[in-house]
Amino acid sequence: MTAVRGDERGQARGSGGRDSGGRGSGERGSGERQVRADVIGRHSFEALAGLLGVRPAAVELLPPMWHVAQLLEAVPQDLIGPDGHPLAGLPAPPAPGARRMFAGGRVWHRRPLAVGREATRTSWILASREVEGRSGHLRFVTVRHEYVQDGDLAVRDDHEIVYRPPRPDGAPSITRTGEPEPPGTTGPGTALAVDPVVLFRFSALTYNAHRIHYDRDHARTEGFDDLVIHGPLQAVLMAEELRGRGQDLLGQVFTYRLHAPAVGPQTIRARRPAGGAPEQVETVTGDGEVSASGSLTAADENGGTAGDRAAEADGGPAAKMSQTRRGDG
Repeated sequence: MTAVRGDERGQARGSGGRDSGGRGSGERGSGERQVRADVIGRHSFEALAGLLGVRPAAVELLPPMWHVAQLLEAVPQDLIGPDGHPLAGLPAPPAPGARRMFAGGRVWHRRPLAVGREATRTSWILASREVEGRSGHLRFVTVRHEYVQDGDLAVRDDHEIVYRPPRPDGAPSITRTGEPEPPGTTGPGTALAVDPVVLFRFSALTYNAHRIHYDRDHARTEGFDDLVIHGPLQAVLMAEELRGRGQDLLGQVFTYRLHAPAVGPQTIRARRPAGGAPEQVETVTGDGEVSASGSLTAADENGGTAGDRAAEADGGPAAKMSQTRRGDG
């Protein structure tokens, strides 16, 4: 993932506007901004807590990563495409027949967002790059979201989106990757039993209409044998696992990437990798396959890390997002 600096935010120019993220060729981001201002909602906070099975006290501050259910774009129904993706906006919809998938992210939690008070989210295309992968030509687009409250930057959230070519005729489907654990099962880490109801509720909470998460017939047209578990849901679960073992995400950069899709009803477990450091985390499917991984890194006053500075000293990009093997949708 490309490193960025706090002075690259630029001046917001309003919402709407079509970006070139799905089709353009430049390495720099587009100048278009989407701006959304609203109150950080208590209902969305409580709804996400209910989905995760968390019973929080009277919390006035959002836990890290819980901003995923806040300040969302309300896309009109007539601007939703046949796959559920918006027909315009940030990032751009995939070209006909192509697939747009979530590859990972990098989040700087500078300070918590207060519940019940207004905040602003500004979004824009930060950068893009093209690579040749095993499945053909890939385009990676970095979408930056900045959450500002009381005039102060609270969260900077960079999403890595990958545009993949159309699925070849006759290509094998990605089959189910696990089963739910029996009641009473215990194990290391933070577990979540994911079924179609959980996927529907998380789609609703994050206003994500991509049909691979709730429409099995459509999921099969994109190469999956069953419904696909959201990448951002796994990111939230990893953050909860880090918090649960005493890792403070505030003042740090949480970087994560998706390795392989988790498909079908099953128990997803976030845990510390075998032999891994306390600041490392991963999610595993019901079959024990690592579907995502993440780590915490101390950030400077601009959200940069020591790894960024070392990479810049070498003359290369501050960080590179490794290619996902298959994407999560």
